[in-house]
Amino acid sequence: MTTAATIPETEAQDTALQAGDTVTLVPTDGEGSAAVQAPAAPEVAPTEAVGAADEAKEAITEKSETVGSMIDTLDAMAFSVGDMRISLWDGLVVIGVIFLVIALAWVTTRLSSALLKRVTKLDDTQHLLAEKLTTIAIWAAAFFLGIDLLGIDLTALAVFSGAFGLAIGFGLQKTFGNLIAGIILLMDKSIKPGDVIAVADQAGVSTFGQIRKIGIRAVSITTRDQKEYLIPNENLMINQVENWSYSSRNVRMQIPVGVSYNCDIHEAEKLMLEAAKSCKRVLKSPPPTAWLNQYGDSSVDFVIQCWIRDPEAGIGNIKSEVLKKLWDLFKENDIEIPFPQRDLNLRGNAQFDQLIAAVAQRVDKDKS
Repeated sequence: MTTAATIPETEAQDTALQAGDTVTLVPTDGEGSAAVQAPAAPEVAPTEAVGAADEAKEAITEKSETVGSMIDTLDAMAFSVGDMRISLWDGLVVIGVIFLVIALAWVTTRLSSALLKRVTKLDDTQHLLAEKLTTIAIWAAAFFLGIDLLGIDLTALAVFSGAFGLAIGFGLQKTFGNLIAGIILLMDKSIKPGDVIAVADQAGVSTFGQIRKIGIRAVSITTRDQKEYLIPNENLMINQVENWSYSSRNVRMQIPVGVSYNCDIHEAEKLMLEAAKSCKRVLKSPPPTAWLNQYGDSSVDFVIQCWIRDPEAGIGNIKSEVLKKLWDLFKENDIEIPFPQRDLNLRGNAQFDQLIAAVAQRVDKDKS
């Protein structure tokens, strides 16, 4: 609607005008007048959320009008969210760029891992730490590269950024916690691939096995029965961990043995050492030892102590081999392995005496 009005020139600046209104300015001295039309308000067009889609459309249209018309059709299928316009063509461009960036990041990660393996000065722990840090840096760079290639106007997502960031923060809290815990474990070299550890959970159940892999979220532990446990990195930070190969791979084993009170304990001790030395996995240095532990209720208790260097190969099999060899040696040298023995003391009373008399009378009657 156009409105014509005549107002003094000195009041024109304080008068509210609408777009398209026509006003006549009258000078204060009353001489002459001028008609001025207020400029029309510009129409606000929705902004494109993906700037790269328009650039790609223009480049393709210049080379092929047929393909350009198909792109125009896809671009016409759009919807607006506030000041942001999203079309089907924008979605296809986003999917293509994401696929390209992920493939590029994956290839770069593989190449960087291969290059790090050629650096002979790094040990296994340092190599793994460098590989993890390089992977994180590559994927972070790939994310920002994808944003730059797409030309996404991040201000268009400002409405959702607060709630979205909060949801991501709560959802990935444990993930980032495990990531940082894994990096700390690698930096202080407390655990590394190949270590044999025993870790207890909150219920007190202990898991024993060899570390195969330290991942972003969890540590992979393989037990002797080939069961693979995935233990979160945070658990290794807050729970007690028994590392059998932290500073040295040598592990001492203890094998309890009991012999009879009637046997020669010095001869039994020699046979115990002979049985331990016969096992190929038992180290010669430090040599095996046999200690007298205590005088038990039914036996003299010894403990055979021997050292091994490969705990990942198991400890139960060594104990079994030593005990089987010792069994044969004890049999050959008449060393008795006692059974439990108990001495009973029966207190006398009237009922007990009557029972004994009745039994004795029955025995005499049977004899007669």
